[in-house]
Amino acid sequence: MADKSAIEWTDATWNPVTGCTKVTRGCDNCYAERIAERFRGVKDHPFENGFELTLRPERLSQPLSWKRPRRVFVNSMSDLFHKKIPTNYIDRVFDTMEHADRHIFQVLTKRSSLMQNYLQGRYGHGAAPRHIWCGVSVEDHTATARIRHLQKAPVPIRFLSIEPLLGPVGEINLDGISWVIVGGESGPNARPMKERWVIEVKEICERNGVDFFFKQWGGLTSKSGGRRLNGIEYNAMPVYKKTETNCELQLAP
Repeated sequence: MADKSAIEWTDATWNPVTGCTKVTRGCDNCYAERIAERFRGVKDHPFENGFELTLRPERLSQPLSWKRPRRVFVNSMSDLFHKKIPTNYIDRVFDTMEHADRHIFQVLTKRSSLMQNYLQGRYGHGAAPRHIWCGVSVEDHTATARIRHLQKAPVPIRFLSIEPLLGPVGEINLDGISWVIVGGESGPNARPMKERWVIEVKEICERNGVDFFFKQWGGLTSKSGGRRLNGIEYNAMPVYKKTETNCELQLAP
């Protein structure tokens, strides 16, 4: 777990799994792979095996011991719905999230159909608890099918991470989507993001009453281009409060 995360839209990260494999061009310059591979071969380091998919059961209970409520990005160094992660292990991750309901958990995937199927199987005709937010990554118009999978998933809070934005996404349907994050790619091989692509997404969010969060322009580092879009920082995200009567997290009016 990393507290005080540098990721602007979360407070902390929790990685009960690390490592992944590429499934789309949005993965080409994966920041997590770049971090992990620096330590390949370093004896006894958590990333001694680089970015190979690794289950870390010793981390499963970590959020239960964190007393201060926080937003937690789940598997910032992997994808919980990688096809090689056993379903019973995903069950254990969700068990922890359900019990640690003082936190907000942000689960993000590119494997949207697997997430949809899992959530439908776990929650049936109900829905995930409101403190478990689920989202999909979308890098351009070729990846918008993931949004449709997310819209069919039984979760109250659905979000999109349009990062790295590598091309226009087109006129996307935001029915049932609460939050959209947009950002450019960062790192030594960062591909540029055009302003008009960002503006198009922002305008779609405005028309649909969806919270819009602009994370970064990107560049050599995540901070290179700053976070301002036409001189303004956009930091909107779903607002929540915990009720005293039923201890569920509810959206604020």
